[in-house]
Amino acid sequence: MSASKRQRGATAIREEPGQLPQLNLPQIGLSLERTPQKYVLAAAALALCTFLVIFFMPASENTGSEKLAAEIAEQAAVEPLTELPPPAVAVTPAANSEQAWHAQTVRSGDNLSLIFKRAGFDNRDVHNVVSQATDGKSLARIFPGQTIEFRADQQGELQALRYVKSPLESITYTRTDAGFASEVALRKPEPRETWAAGEITSSLFLAGQAAGLTQNMIMELANIFGGVIDFVQDPRKGDTFHLIFEEMYLDGKKYKDGEIIAASFTNQGETFSAYRFKDANGDVSFYNEDGVSMRKAFLLAPVDFTRISSNFNPNRLHPIYKTSRPHRGTDYAAPTGTPVFAAGDGRVSKAGYSRANGNYVFIQHGEQYVTKYLHLHKRKVKQGQRVSQSQVIGSVGATGAATGPHLHYEFLMNGVHRNPRTIHKKLPKAKSLPKVEMAQFRSAIRDASAQLASLRSNNHLALNTAAANIEQP
Repeated sequence: MSASKRQRGATAIREEPGQLPQLNLPQIGLSLERTPQKYVLAAAALALCTFLVIFFMPASENTGSEKLAAEIAEQAAVEPLTELPPPAVAVTPAANSEQAWHAQTVRSGDNLSLIFKRAGFDNRDVHNVVSQATDGKSLARIFPGQTIEFRADQQGELQALRYVKSPLESITYTRTDAGFASEVALRKPEPRETWAAGEITSSLFLAGQAAGLTQNMIMELANIFGGVIDFVQDPRKGDTFHLIFEEMYLDGKKYKDGEIIAASFTNQGETFSAYRFKDANGDVSFYNEDGVSMRKAFLLAPVDFTRISSNFNPNRLHPIYKTSRPHRGTDYAAPTGTPVFAAGDGRVSKAGYSRANGNYVFIQHGEQYVTKYLHLHKRKVKQGQRVSQSQVIGSVGATGAATGPHLHYEFLMNGVHRNPRTIHKKLPKAKSLPKVEMAQFRSAIRDASAQLASLRSNNHLALNTAAANIEQP
């Protein structure tokens, strides 16, 4: 074929007629003696395909066949194999790798032996942990709902134990060459400041609940103002309260209530404010804006959020004996079990039971004053015990000569019965902060005072706006 008749862009293949391009197997890299049969068969099949393509390809279309054959041979080439690849082997954990913790919840009636048995361990393990670890005896004081976690080694032997006493405290017991060692871990919740405000429509308790306060926070608010407000009788519809307090958070969730920082209560148009402050002696208490303690010598009422069923009356007709007997105290009707507080600091002079008084507690406050609490469901203190103001000394009941659950409360001054609701006017004045601490006190409460004022102002603005909208035609 002349050069003028060749196809443009094609490469002529010079060969003798009837002769095919030779494929040299060693160039493909196959070792027939050492290569497994499946690789030999694959190489042979590829060689046969190459042969057929080249043999039946028209001469005019045979352009580039050398290149095509080379590419096919290159794709078919395999590296010489001396042995088959090893099978996959599963990787097993090291013998000393840590195993997962397995938790057991303490049930009612449980003991360590039962809990260890459920976890797969025996009394020998119980003895080793309790006797060898420094804090081993803590496991003797377990309570239902708590968690004990176990971790074993590869041989199934007890490697570690974790006793979760509370979300804030846990003890880990770890096996060492010398026996079990213990480590106590303590966590601290994060305090976050917040506020609440409410208006009384029926009772402080319901108003506090509507404001999002817990029962404990409502009781604390009442305790702060318990020396200036009788929450049994004084609160009126329209009274308001505002408070700034802390909530404690753990892992991003509220864990419990914190401390009240400042609070105000407006009762029948008169506003009382209280601020938390630590004095030079390290004592924490609440004071008004002038540094006068909110804690009076006696509470105005030893119970909260109840109604007065019978006032002080020297000529009352007794409901059971039907005779004219003086009622030398105040009766507070309340559900059975309602907490009863000590009206002031003192010592329990008597605590017992009589047919008329039921369960009773008498408290001596210094030389002049005595308070008496009758018809208790249960007593929480014993004779001779010292108590502090607002400490729970018992609960409301109907023991003795009582027609229903209530607290009969008496107040004596120099051995003479006095009306508990009016005697406070004659009691000693509350103590004040020393003058040398007033500058520090005013500096400490400045921000809280401004926040309380802002809360009250915003509340008044909202109330005035609502009233204006009602008056508009």
